[in-house]
Amino acid sequence: MTRTSGPAYPSGVPRAGGSQPAARRRAAAEPRELRARGRDTRRRLLDAGETVLASKGYHATRVDDVVKLARTSHGTFYLYFANKEDLFRALAVEVAQEMRDLAETLEPLHAGATGRARLQRWIRRFVDVYREHGAVIRAWTEAEIGGSEFGRLGTDLLTQFTSVIVGRVADAAPPDLDPAIATLAVVAMLERLNYYAMTEQVNVEPDVIAATVARVTHAALFGA
Repeated sequence: MTRTSGPAYPSGVPRAGGSQPAARRRAAAEPRELRARGRDTRRRLLDAGETVLASKGYHATRVDDVVKLARTSHGTFYLYFANKEDLFRALAVEVAQEMRDLAETLEPLHAGATGRARLQRWIRRFVDVYREHGAVIRAWTEAEIGGSEFGRLGTDLLTQFTSVIVGRVADAAPPDLDPAIATLAVVAMLERLNYYAMTEQVNVEPDVIAATVARVTHAALFGA
């Protein structure tokens, strides 16, 4: 009678005490790694899209420009975005959230040096956000002219951003100053001045922009 060293196992069934737990860990880790790589690839495409926007503008930007800068393929691009408008939409959503968050950080407006200093610090943060995402913000202006969805997203963002600021201005404005019009004037002044600075039409430092706009705005609300 032949003795066996242990029970027979069907083909493909791992023996007890084998490498099954390690295999399960590897299998579980692979989707996480794939998701991480996917996030990295999508981020690289978004960053490339923003860079191309800055150099070529909304209408001249092509998917080919984006994939070349991101060092990937058209096939990879279309795994994440349907077209360039879809990429721009994703960029717009990111910037819109950052702008909304910025608006919420504006403290109540008060007279005096302390009130003006707080306003100036907030405007300086606006300058930083604009410098980081100016390409997307400028592209909204181009897209609005053509009536695209991307342009409409920019309009919606402006509405949401100013609605928060209007509330702060309304609490501080004198009776003869319309808060909505005053807010639009301040936002337009901020956007245009930052645009001129970024496109080097004027030579002005971020701190000077913040100090100047804060002084003008504060004087309009509380007097010189």
